[in-house]
Amino acid sequence: LAGAAAAPPEAILSAADREDIQRIETYFNGIETMRARFLQVSSNGAYSEGTFSLWRPGRMRIEYDPPVPILIVADGRSLVYHDKKLEQVSYLGLDSGPAGILLAERVSLTDTVTVTRFERAAKALRVTLVKKDDAGEGSITLIFEDRPLTFRKWTIVDAQGIETTVSLLGPRLGVPL
Repeated sequence: LAGAAAAPPEAILSAADREDIQRIETYFNGIETMRARFLQVSSNGAYSEGTFSLWRPGRMRIEYDPPVPILIVADGRSLVYHDKKLEQVSYLGLDSGPAGILLAERVSLTDTVTVTRFERAAKALRVTLVKKDDAGEGSITLIFEDRPLTFRKWTIVDAQGIETTVSLLGPRLGVPL
């Protein structure tokens, strides 16, 4: 197709990189619930805060603090985007957008996504992913504190090139939701 975006090349991964990716998959698949405050900053200048809750598999709630009138909920079947100010509700598939991988029954960083970049720093790991069937949809970079492995942040670059970074503040695992 003339207008289709070319898929970024797959990262060349060392044995140690593949081991770390397996650790990340094991980490996510071991999460039943997670709750954290978040701070969101976009390259277009937008800034917001709120509460992030994840109840795996398939359920998530992203509730923005006022004045942002947005609520995003995944109920196990759909991803619901609710703009309270406009009184509009949109329904999407659970796997819509690059962040859908966190909602999967079994998180895999190789089945439906491609690792396009893997970085290791002194105490951090960063893995960038695109969907295999729609690389033009955007990418997600998952960022972890290492030793112990802790999910700290994600950055999404959407199809328009807008970069949005969500930092998790004080993530708690295994909390009642």
